[in-house]
Amino acid sequence: MRHRVRFEHALRAGEARVICGVAARLHGTRQSYTPTMLKADRATRILSHIADSGSADVHELSDSLGVSEATVRRDLQELHERGLLQRTRGGAVTGAVNLELPLRHRGEKQQEEKRRIALEAGRLVPDGAVVGLTGGTTTSELARVLAERGGLTIVTNAVNIAADLIVRPDVRLVVVGGIARTTSYELVGPAAERMLAQYHLDIAFIGVDGLTAQQGCTTHDEMEAQTDRAFLRSSARAVVLADSTKIGRVRFAAICALSEVHDLVTDDALTVDQEKDIADCGVQVHRA
Repeated sequence: MRHRVRFEHALRAGEARVICGVAARLHGTRQSYTPTMLKADRATRILSHIADSGSADVHELSDSLGVSEATVRRDLQELHERGLLQRTRGGAVTGAVNLELPLRHRGEKQQEEKRRIALEAGRLVPDGAVVGLTGGTTTSELARVLAERGGLTIVTNAVNIAADLIVRPDVRLVVVGGIARTTSYELVGPAAERMLAQYHLDIAFIGVDGLTAQQGCTTHDEMEAQTDRAFLRSSARAVVLADSTKIGRVRFAAICALSEVHDLVTDDALTVDQEKDIADCGVQVHRA
């Protein structure tokens, strides 16, 4: 009997603690409640942080993500096994020079700026034009802007852009074939370049991973750079789309010198000195 009384007393005490804990969370007096961040969102935040900073430690990531250090360690190990970063004692680093994030992990970076850039770039496209679009998050935004207008022919090597546009009956879509790049969803290589040589584009928009007045436009992959050059060779007007985080950076593979670019569309965070250096190369700078 004594055991039963003790058990019931303990049960009531436990219920009371649970009720008090819930009440405290509701009123914000003792504990705060933060919804657990989804695993995919954590991966994006981790990769973005390491791409920007070059490294991160477990404690820092735990604080910024609002999850336990054990959860962070598991996330880092999984990303390491996927080849997206290099695990270190107590944290992680990029594991290679100039980590290239897969497109699905880049979509949320500078999202507002990229949308403004896309809207500004859309104003450069005349009615009925033949438009070239390479892959990338900003060019994908531009594709959505142009799809709303209709009456255009769009030539692209990006399978995600093609998937968005194929359901638009008022857009004539031409997809350039080639070897698939899983990080950018682009089809690149000699086949793509030969196909582009058969077309004449009124205007071509390319995304870049780096841009400086001295080194011009650069990207992570040599084959992608060559296909980007093919877009520019086939076009009467060459436009680069790049948010301000890309300006001042140099990546592995050269696409072209700025002397081969007619316009740059970027966001308003571009510095006055950067704009002057780029304009001195003969490029018209458009701020979004």
